[in-house]
Amino acid sequence: MARPGEELPQEVLALVFRHLSLKDRAAAAQVCRAWAEAVTCSSIWHHMNISCDGEIEGTLLPSLFSCLDHVRHLQLGFELSSEQSRAAATELLTVLASGACRLRSLRLECHGQKRLFDAGRDVLSAVQVVCGAAHELRHLDLRSLPFTLDDGLVLQVARGCPRLHSLFLDNHTLVGSVGPQSVLELLDACPHLCALGLHLASLSRTALEMLAAPDRAPFRLLAVRCACPEDARASPLPDEVWAAVRQRNPGLTVELELEPSLPVESVMRILQPTVPVAALRLNLSGDSVGPVRFAARHYADTLRQLEVRAAASATLNAALEELAACCVGLRDVHCFCVVSPSVLNAFRTHCPHLHSYTLKLQREPHPWRPTLVA
Repeated sequence: MARPGEELPQEVLALVFRHLSLKDRAAAAQVCRAWAEAVTCSSIWHHMNISCDGEIEGTLLPSLFSCLDHVRHLQLGFELSSEQSRAAATELLTVLASGACRLRSLRLECHGQKRLFDAGRDVLSAVQVVCGAAHELRHLDLRSLPFTLDDGLVLQVARGCPRLHSLFLDNHTLVGSVGPQSVLELLDACPHLCALGLHLASLSRTALEMLAAPDRAPFRLLAVRCACPEDARASPLPDEVWAAVRQRNPGLTVELELEPSLPVESVMRILQPTVPVAALRLNLSGDSVGPVRFAARHYADTLRQLEVRAAASATLNAALEELAACCVGLRDVHCFCVVSPSVLNAFRTHCPHLHSYTLKLQREPHPWRPTLVA
């Protein structure tokens, strides 16, 4: 009788095993020698989605560590309130950096709430170690981390990852500690960078001028989050500078996210007419009607996604109808307040490319589910 796995070539086993969780891979490796060889095949480790919320246990880590040199693209999840989960994520990143690190992309997914002020700093320190070792890194996404990112991290990325293409630091934090000077050093050290997510306070006129430089590779995405007190106090970015950036980078799209801490005067200072806004998320404590009308009049050619969290009103309904008539390229519209039937009709009539919308005509239990357009 053939032993388990001998009837299938290693290539076929590898195709099956690449869909297994980390825990199941460890179990498969114990079945027989053929399965163990297939589980450790380098190709099945190139793309990894690992959860430290319970999938990794002390007995599994050694079996994983021997394969980390093969990982190219890693999405790593951990539970912020669990010391064990954070420790597992930290150890994994540390071992990854200590080997022949050929990582091309790293995305961290953080779940749960912080119970301690410094919870998660151990993981962030390990990320910095990885950035110092992963010289082939192309993509780094830290948007899910709910704690403060600082200049030290950005400078480490600038020094260690010269081939970086995308970096997202526009996370949900109450304090912005990435200064404009660090961003300038990043742009100078990473000439291939073409997608960047930041808090507004980290962006400067000089940075935009660097993006408009004729010898720089075309920039395609700039995601700007405005939520911290530092964002409200940030120096204005003149419309003429945005015009120069847009002329140099005709394919550039900008995503703007405006949070409740912003005063009205700051909101209207941020919304410059020439900014090629493709996604606009308004979660303001004050006036939302003005920004919606501004978007209708200035972002008609570029706006593709709109999200509004505001109190329902007749004036907001009128502004949304105006926007629907102007921004006919919209693909996704999500309003988390009750709207009038005329608003729903306006978007369905004027926006033929609509993929999904959240436009409720009466209150419903949360969470509100979007409607998908066939």
